[in-house]
Amino acid sequence: MTITYQKNDGQNVKRTINPVGIMFSEFYFYLTAFIDDSKKRAEFRVPDDVFPTIYRIDRILRYKKEDKYFDIPYKNKFEEGEFRKRVQFMYGGKLRVIRFKYKGENPESVLDRLPTSKIISQDEEGYTITAEVFGDGIDMWIRSQGDLIEIL
Repeated sequence: MTITYQKNDGQNVKRTINPVGIMFSEFYFYLTAFIDDSKKRAEFRVPDDVFPTIYRIDRILRYKKEDKYFDIPYKNKFEEGEFRKRVQFMYGGKLRVIRFKYKGENPESVLDRLPTSKIISQDEEGYTITAEVFGDGIDMWIRSQGDLIEIL
């Protein structure tokens, strides 16, 4: 399909995409899709990203169903649940591993928020935790935790 999309900065862009899923998060519905144009992908921070781009559905101003189809081999099938475990606040980006010290009393809230997280050690200062995440949304969440989290 081809969409006209309003970005965060108010700029409208036109994209030809291959949609693979619809997700709900943080009060909005999102369309996950692969961009069907290597020139457009070159504008992105991660131009060779193998994961779909995330579009907030209420920012899709126009759409047109194209008369062509795309095929994704089963082995490359988009797994929404696995993607969901790693994305925070629906900010896409590069897959990365983070490590931090959690200084709160109960790490369960962190483990619940970050389903890929694991406690790798515990000492008198707190818990050392690692997690696999996509993009920059995690940075926003970490800052919201104040002094309870220290990036290692």
